[in-house]
Amino acid sequence: MTTTIYDAERRDISIAVGGDAMITRRMRAFQEPRFLKLVDLLRAADVSLVNLEMLFHDYESTWQWSGNTYTRSDPRNLDELKWMGINAVTTANNHSFDFSEGGFLTTLEHCREADLLHAGGGRNLDEARSPAYVDSARGRVAVMSATSTFSDTSRAGPGRPDFAGRPGVNALRHDIAHHVQQDVFDALRKANLELGYEEEHAFMEHFGFRGDSKETDVDNEVEFLDHKFILDETFAVRTALNEDDRLGIGNWIRGAQTQSDWQVYGVHCHESGPDGDFHGHSRLSPPHFLVDFARWTIDQGCAAFVGHGPHFLRGIEIYKNRPIFYSLGNFIFQNESVLWLPHESYRRFGLDFNSTPGDYLDTRSGSGTRAFAADPVFWQSVVAVCNYAGGDLKEVILHPIDMGFGRPIPQRGRPVLAEEPIARETLRWLQDVSRPFGTEISIEEKDGDLVGVIRV
Repeated sequence: MTTTIYDAERRDISIAVGGDAMITRRMRAFQEPRFLKLVDLLRAADVSLVNLEMLFHDYESTWQWSGNTYTRSDPRNLDELKWMGINAVTTANNHSFDFSEGGFLTTLEHCREADLLHAGGGRNLDEARSPAYVDSARGRVAVMSATSTFSDTSRAGPGRPDFAGRPGVNALRHDIAHHVQQDVFDALRKANLELGYEEEHAFMEHFGFRGDSKETDVDNEVEFLDHKFILDETFAVRTALNEDDRLGIGNWIRGAQTQSDWQVYGVHCHESGPDGDFHGHSRLSPPHFLVDFARWTIDQGCAAFVGHGPHFLRGIEIYKNRPIFYSLGNFIFQNESVLWLPHESYRRFGLDFNSTPGDYLDTRSGSGTRAFAADPVFWQSVVAVCNYAGGDLKEVILHPIDMGFGRPIPQRGRPVLAEEPIARETLRWLQDVSRPFGTEISIEEKDGDLVGVIRV
């Protein structure tokens, strides 16, 4: 090829990625310079992506008991995300079925009506695994997503020639093995026997109700209360990817490579790894299966892997000249201004029929003294802009954002570009959690703001 006729041929592109968008309010009404500067940043990127951890409907469908926030927003707020510069969203997460199948499919329909591209869910497993294609001025980007945190009812299923598939999310399953020492192993085996669970397991296997179970090493493995325990010299929890899911996802990544110039994979993951305590937080490292999957997506040709789920920042890894974000925390955090909640939510905190959603949400956070409301780590994050040149990653610019920790509920949750000292605190946090992956992040000034820079 001697001449270039398309910009996409140059293999130059900027991709901006953020964390969880839990949006319940309008965005375009606000005029703070640091908010509008963030909007300009998202619009300036060739493609901007976030995870949509909110459902958009008018309460047409039945809710499912989860004990958590029942995420619902006005469908018109999808236009607010588009106004901010968001081109596509991922939709596979643990809140996808808060309002059952109907609420999820209604959300996807509202995304289509708003012309907001989405990936991670659908009417069957193939739709859930298929990409959303973003046509940008400098190349076509395939966006795909999955979630490792899900309910059985929310997992999409494949169809057959004679039977329709099951609507839901693209679930990334994983196996968990608990490694225990001899005394604990013997106690579990005795409990299984004395409580009659061993006979129950044998019955289920004999009549084919456990067809997906693997062969058990009877001398070194025991299953107790649906958990697998392995005899070992030390205590440990180890996770491994479900190979059927990896194979199916790999088919769609391979297909996307023929249809797009760039591929990005996102995963929603609340599970954590085996790290110790860090700044009072014990869930900072990603689980083994997520590390394996993230690197595997890069091996398959993806330009970036984008994680989210625990609502705070985890480390960044540069793997084979490609960025892996193990969690980008929150992007918009307005889960305290949902309009309606089920009776069971109120009962959980001893509230009666005279209580309103405002009473419930204030009680849940102890008037801002506990849970998410009490810890700044959930209200400080980054928007990462990945700049590629000639097909290679050139740099990652990390723009710290502030979502208003400590402010009243009607104010907090909307992102603005962070100032000192929050900007520096956020970037130092990222430096610390990224160091185990060998990633160096420099703190620099750019256009009057502090940013983190990863140079490759």
